[in-house]
Amino acid sequence: MGDGAASEELVDELDEMGTVVGTVTRAEMRANNLLHRSVFVVVRNDADELLAHQRASWKDLWPDAWDIAVGGVVAAGEAWELAAARELAEELGVSAELAYLGEGSYEDEDVREVARIYQARTDGPFEFADEEITEAVWVPMEGVREWLVGRSVCPDSMALVLPRLDAP
Repeated sequence: MGDGAASEELVDELDEMGTVVGTVTRAEMRANNLLHRSVFVVVRNDADELLAHQRASWKDLWPDAWDIAVGGVVAAGEAWELAAARELAEELGVSAELAYLGEGSYEDEDVREVARIYQARTDGPFEFADEEITEAVWVPMEGVREWLVGRSVCPDSMALVLPRLDAP
């Protein structure tokens, strides 16, 4: 697929208080590391395993890294939960009830985001139609932290999602 069309998507730029101050393209947001909204969706199955996945090599952020949640940038004017449901459908080809796990912010030299974290319970089957995911594996919840050791993992998920994995 590639990320060409995504670079022209419109996103809300936020100020330090989380208030929308303008609308920019995703490419502008990335180039200037502007504060924006993101969603993360932790996917768990009935065997209490977490779906971990490897990102495609063409992704604009952390290509080939592993991630413990699907998700992405919230479109301009899009509701948080609708963005989470959209990402779940785009990346995994499924819909599921979303449980809200919390929100937080993350900032480094590559990204500045205010994020909401959700959880979905589903066993699939999954389809990786948008080709953002190159591999996916089920990891037992009690072994997630050990599984992550030695792997390149998205740092925002590590900061925002990992602490919330013990939520009910």
